[in-house]
Amino acid sequence: MMKEMDRKTLNGVRGKYLALSPALDERQRRLWAASEARALRRGGLAWVVRATGMAKTTVLRGLAELNAGLKIPPGHIRKPGGGRKPLTVLDPQLARAMERLVEPATRGDPESPLRWTSKSTRHLARELTAQGHPVSHTRVAELLHARNYSLQANRKTREGTRHPDRNAQFEYINTQVKGQLAAGEPAISVDTKKKELIGDFKNAGREWRPQGKPEKVRVHDFIDKRKGKAIPYGVYDLGRNAGWVSVGIDHDTAAFAVNTIRRWWQDLGRKRYPKARRLLITADSGGSNGSRLRLWKWELQALADQTGLRIQVHHLPPGTSKWNKIEHRLFSFISQNWRGKPLLTHATVVNLIGSTRTHTGLRVRCVLDTESYPPKIAVSKEQMDSLCLQRDDFHGDWNYTINPRKS
Repeated sequence: MMKEMDRKTLNGVRGKYLALSPALDERQRRLWAASEARALRRGGLAWVVRATGMAKTTVLRGLAELNAGLKIPPGHIRKPGGGRKPLTVLDPQLARAMERLVEPATRGDPESPLRWTSKSTRHLARELTAQGHPVSHTRVAELLHARNYSLQANRKTREGTRHPDRNAQFEYINTQVKGQLAAGEPAISVDTKKKELIGDFKNAGREWRPQGKPEKVRVHDFIDKRKGKAIPYGVYDLGRNAGWVSVGIDHDTAAFAVNTIRRWWQDLGRKRYPKARRLLITADSGGSNGSRLRLWKWELQALADQTGLRIQVHHLPPGTSKWNKIEHRLFSFISQNWRGKPLLTHATVVNLIGSTRTHTGLRVRCVLDTESYPPKIAVSKEQMDSLCLQRDDFHGDWNYTINPRKS
């Protein structure tokens, strides 16, 4: 908890800055901030940076000018638009080239906007320079930080026994997805987000409210049977940075999962990919889209028959669901968007998910699915034998294609 004196200091500096800033030019703001930092003595630099939002290097530059005795002639400031242009302006393809190098080795926490890479900045700089994008390793580090990458140490996690073909499967999926996108065909990542209770329950995170007036919610998280729960199942379009989420109210079954894919295709997919002949799906190995689930394959066969698409499925190895693209490209941003907000109704969930946006262009469409999806539906061996299922040579249990049946 911030001490009362500290809060007064912070608010005092912030109040001065807001009052004076409109009347100051760039250099005057810098010098004023430096004089405030000097007056506050110990910790003054940190307080001024926090209160004003100015860069630490800017305030330090102002301190250096004060210490030098203000030898720069008054009024000598940079013209608007002056100064060295950023590398991303001089070389518009630099950022995308760096993303392509980083992407295959990217790891991420599914509930965090941060993504990080195991490649060193020096190696990235050398590879970028070799590709015709001359850049130093320090500039690469700045670009990575600007795109929410950070260096992370190794951390042991409990994922059970590691499958010997785990890395090979990731490389196989990466190759298949690249080929699909290069051909202009749709590739999607699917999964179920964490189920949420509907009502005045605590939702993790904080949001801005009047001081001392937090929104009041229930002490215990017992389901309200009148309102039920929300089951968000998502479809993330890997080629277009766009999401679709169906919010179910019944059970998380394979029928619900495939119907979400069906609704995405009918409402968005076929409009965006009018010439599509095949659909590539990446999914976890468990849950409603599990690699061993008969109903999942049975429902996909019905979708293939209905749309005429060849449905190519690739499952992530067991225990690696957090590396599913949809987790850190869609679900993490949804969690950020509704943090600290009680999910009072299903309409609240739909509106919060549908309003999720990012500066990189992510857009999300969300609909409520009120259909009933009974659990424990059995699919017989005879039904499985009737599927037009073609398994890949590499791990046919994880990689397979379902072709439309001839009518």
